[in-house]
Amino acid sequence: MTRYIPYKKMLITGLTAAMLVGGAGSAFANGNGNDRGNNGNAKNAFNFSQKDNGKNDRDNKKSGNLQVIPASSGKQNIQIGNHNTQIIMNFGDVTGGDVEWAIKNIASLAAKRVFEGYDDGTFRPRQTITHIEAITAAVRLMGLRDQAESAEEMATDLNFSDANKVKQKYPWAIGYVAVAAENDLFLETDTAVEPEKPADRLWATTLLVKALKLEDEAKAKMNTKLSFKDANKIPAGSVGYIAVAVEKGLVNGYEDNTFRPDRPVTRAELAALLDRTSDQLPQDGALAGTLAAIPNGNSLSVVQDGQTYTAALDPNAFIFRGGVKVAASALQVGDEVRVRLYNNVIIFVDVTKQAGTTTTPQTFTAAGTLNAITHNSQGQIATVAINQAVYGGTQVSLYNVSPSLTIIGNAALLVPNQAVELKGSNSIVTSIEIK
Repeated sequence: MTRYIPYKKMLITGLTAAMLVGGAGSAFANGNGNDRGNNGNAKNAFNFSQKDNGKNDRDNKKSGNLQVIPASSGKQNIQIGNHNTQIIMNFGDVTGGDVEWAIKNIASLAAKRVFEGYDDGTFRPRQTITHIEAITAAVRLMGLRDQAESAEEMATDLNFSDANKVKQKYPWAIGYVAVAAENDLFLETDTAVEPEKPADRLWATTLLVKALKLEDEAKAKMNTKLSFKDANKIPAGSVGYIAVAVEKGLVNGYEDNTFRPDRPVTRAELAALLDRTSDQLPQDGALAGTLAAIPNGNSLSVVQDGQTYTAALDPNAFIFRGGVKVAASALQVGDEVRVRLYNNVIIFVDVTKQAGTTTTPQTFTAAGTLNAITHNSQGQIATVAINQAVYGGTQVSLYNVSPSLTIIGNAALLVPNQAVELKGSNSIVTSIEIK
């Protein structure tokens, strides 16, 4: 049966900078963004941002609109639910061949509010990140943001030698450091947080593997022979973490087959890593499946695990197909998509596999009331549109129909407002049942 996205504030997960609307970063690829990855692009890297006093995040929680701000078009207020959050989906300074490859990743993370830009509208993709920001990000990656920002965690007495420095300069991060310690994100030998120290590739990779709860796998791979030319620069106690990260496709080496463990990480590289990593964790506010119907106005229907989910589509949603930003009209039934929602509204769509290349049939079920049907030149039903309830109202979903359509019940009852249930495969309706 068709399911609708329940109304609740999404749980924000994903490795995210401590500042939400401010930051600094560290790099995971070479200066030209040419970390070894798909098509030679630097996609196996990550970073963060440096400056954050926690103010922007707190201010965002006080008000009530969602502002989706498209590229170079000025701010635009969009009322969604009862929450007021400014989401910048594109940044004017993400230009140049060394960072433009990360535009989609940056938009995806911004849609989830897990890695955003500065309050001046910039993202600063080449900037580096500090330990305190990366720790904060790792905690959010694990879905522990609410716990970290609770009064109990914020009042924790930290046992690190530089605890006073953290409390004085980064009071907003106390809960994050406490939760990180409780979840074994620090090494047993760590005596200080070193909040302002730049995060390098080795340190950040180890933190990420720990955040993903892959430490046992890492320990089992400590005797792995890494193939990097500079493998001798990776401490023996860190080999397993690097091996797991490479095996999982989280990080990779450079074109010269070096890992460069001491190299800092850029914000653009971090965005690519976070976007890929966050999909490995369960999270609310996300859908991954097959586009079930032709996009109709302000809504999309996606088949996930055999069930059809329908949600409103924000008019300023960022949509990527073939790695290029496109209009909703470019989407095709059967596209495999990754969808990000905020307060039940879709604000980001990424086509991970274009229609026509799917090899495994995707079945679906959708229920509603009949809106309209069309016929082809042979008099057969060609499309069927049904009314479906969504949060805040009703939307119309349009489906293509198989030539071998089966009608269950009295076909004479196929009239507007009749309750029906559609079933099909690969987003094509194969049966209509009169309810």
